[in-house]
Amino acid sequence: MFAWAEGLAPWLLGLIGGLAITFLNTVGALSVVLWPKPSPRVLNVMLGFAAGVMLTASFTSLILPGIAEGGLLPVTVGLVLGAIFLSAADLLVPHLHLERGREGVHGGRIRAVWLFILAITLHNMPEGLAVGVGMGSGNLARGLQLALAIGLQNIPEGLAVAASALSAGLGNTFYAGVVGIRAGLVEIPLALVGALAVEVARPLLPYAMGFAAGAMLYVISDEIIPETHRQGRERLATWGFLVGAVVMLVLDVALA
Repeated sequence: MFAWAEGLAPWLLGLIGGLAITFLNTVGALSVVLWPKPSPRVLNVMLGFAAGVMLTASFTSLILPGIAEGGLLPVTVGLVLGAIFLSAADLLVPHLHLERGREGVHGGRIRAVWLFILAITLHNMPEGLAVGVGMGSGNLARGLQLALAIGLQNIPEGLAVAASALSAGLGNTFYAGVVGIRAGLVEIPLALVGALAVEVARPLLPYAMGFAAGAMLYVISDEIIPETHRQGRERLATWGFLVGAVVMLVLDVALA
């Protein structure tokens, strides 16, 4: 089915992967026009599902293949650097969480909608980078597996973001969808950057895999799980998480 992609340059595969996952994020974000008010319980299940996919993908598609490629040390170094990078960005970039309020350096003159977009952009950065690294790794099956997994979880995630923007009064339903789309656009250039990095310097691949995994693990632990457990609906979020993990494991076996 994907034999046509075998001869493409890694950077082009990364770009295609970035476009694909951004398209699915767009589908999810615009779904808010048809489903403007999903309940908080549903949103928590959706975000739990996204976390389960991301966590499993971090190990099956990035950490373990990275260790097989270059050993434990470079993957560990990359993982730590990825977490440090996201932590620093979280501290320095002004952004807005709907539950926790404003974070990062003072951004009082920045409109709330842009602070919200910056928050979701930080969340989406590791996903785009991970897909780019996977698509540029030279293992097309693994890259497609990762892109499909991230793309699938981008649909409920995009809807959750747009619905949250709508409930926070950041515009009407269509504009809330546009907010979700804009926040996901960062996945395209970062997928391209990830693919180019491993194409230009192949020895960077295990470091890049670890970096992308560390960034995703940071987002899961620091952002998604606390948000879904904040209002006493952690059991539903946990079941969503487990379903996401199972879906990713099934994809890993089916596309191996």
